[in-house]
Amino acid sequence: MSKILVIPDVHLKPWMFERAAQILEEGQAEKAVCLMDIPDNRSRLFDPDLYAETYDAAIDFQKQYPETLWCYGNHDLSYEWLQPESGFSFAAISIVKEKLDELKSVLPDDRRLTYIHRIDNVLFVHGGITQEFVRRCAYTADYDDVDAVVETINSLGMREMWDESSPIWFRPQFYDEKMYREEDLLQVVGHTPVMKIEKTDNVLSCDLFSTYRTGEPIGTEEYLLIDTVTLEYRGIR
Repeated sequence: MSKILVIPDVHLKPWMFERAAQILEEGQAEKAVCLMDIPDNRSRLFDPDLYAETYDAAIDFQKQYPETLWCYGNHDLSYEWLQPESGFSFAAISIVKEKLDELKSVLPDDRRLTYIHRIDNVLFVHGGITQEFVRRCAYTADYDDVDAVVETINSLGMREMWDESSPIWFRPQFYDEKMYREEDLLQVVGHTPVMKIEKTDNVLSCDLFSTYRTGEPIGTEEYLLIDTVTLEYRGIR
């Protein structure tokens, strides 16, 4: 594989999928990986129509680009597992569950929607994968066998994953923890808003579409475009 377009945390912005489609149509990437967090925006908790519109945009995108990969975020799973958190909308529970099931139904196979995706030596994940989490929760896999570790973590459930140290919750931007296979793997993550694309050690952060409570953008609203062979990357609007 080569050039991948990363769609970071969506949080009720259906237009993100429209622009992502334009970038793919322009031939600037071969396929997309979405880091999800499709629902929830504190200023729109009681706007069920926007929840439905955003999921419909995601579903249409999947239909148009069937090779797309999806990485569960904590906000997606909070509805799947009924674990309310900051920004959770009780008014949108049924819509999110219905639309998430619809998204799953249009996937070529259920492996397209999971916690972690590997393409070459790049791991795409919502939060970040620490060495400690792998040793503690994926101990049945050979630590040095990346595919086995990814497969093992992708099989975990709420007990292991609904934890601040898990790949859907961990924030490497805030905590000085050793990340999984720092020496030879790059992790592309969202979850934590940043003002620009940032690379620290083996973590590339790209949540650039989140907003302040006023609705003003925190980041540059760029998508990450990464070559998974050369590891070259840039932002694209």
